[in-house]
Amino acid sequence: MDQKPRLEGKVAIVTGAGTRGPVDGTGRAASILFTRLGAKVLLVDSVEENAVKTLETIKAEGGEASIYVGDVSSSADCQEMVEAAVTRYGRLNVLFNNAAIFDGPGSVVDIDEDAWQRVMDVNLKGVMLTSKYAIPQMIRAGGGSIINVSSIDGLRANAVPMIAYAASKGGVITLTRHTAVHHGPDNIRVNCIMPGQIFSSMVSNISPELREFRRKAGPLGVEGTAWDIAWAAVFFASDESRWISGTVLPVEGGLLAATRLSLAPTG
Repeated sequence: MDQKPRLEGKVAIVTGAGTRGPVDGTGRAASILFTRLGAKVLLVDSVEENAVKTLETIKAEGGEASIYVGDVSSSADCQEMVEAAVTRYGRLNVLFNNAAIFDGPGSVVDIDEDAWQRVMDVNLKGVMLTSKYAIPQMIRAGGGSIINVSSIDGLRANAVPMIAYAASKGGVITLTRHTAVHHGPDNIRVNCIMPGQIFSSMVSNISPELREFRRKAGPLGVEGTAWDIAWAAVFFASDESRWISGTVLPVEGGLLAATRLSLAPTG
């Protein structure tokens, strides 16, 4: 017997749905998978050109999506993007909070304060604002699923000083758990994906040597991509995860389980 597509009838917002450069980002990958599996998607990005590339792929495959150009750190834009999704598609069922920036490298000693604030505004405040306006519409639709993207850097330290990014991603984990508790009675599930060091548009300029080092850091010895994160988002967006909320799912090739000793040669 034929089965319905996993996301048939669902309306989703994906933030950071475009991609920068030749390597697919997680927003682009998730948007394409969502539409392939039956969802209608509002593609949110601050750069229209980046979102157009995603839309062209979706349209070529026969999927249904449209673009909203906006900034997730703006309350007005977040309110308008939710209204746009409901106006265009009738409701809102899924929010994939993927938009993030990597500005402002440095430790607490040398990070620029303005860069710190910009990272917090996009990576953490943006998740709060989109959720703030999405949740009432999800309640009207009978429930929904919010999927936030953190990072393993929000859980454990990286030798590269990027304190603003790491702190913002740690905040996303906490925000996820509290929102899941507060809005579980509204039939809204809130979960978090914690990617490892995947090769995606955000880090497409790293050296081949660094890519090889990152690949070998995990026990699987395989480099992750944006599509690995996108498939996890599909699971959380679907009814298959109907009894999962407040969860942080590592998608990192076993990196968090590894130590130097576990990766040492045997024999």
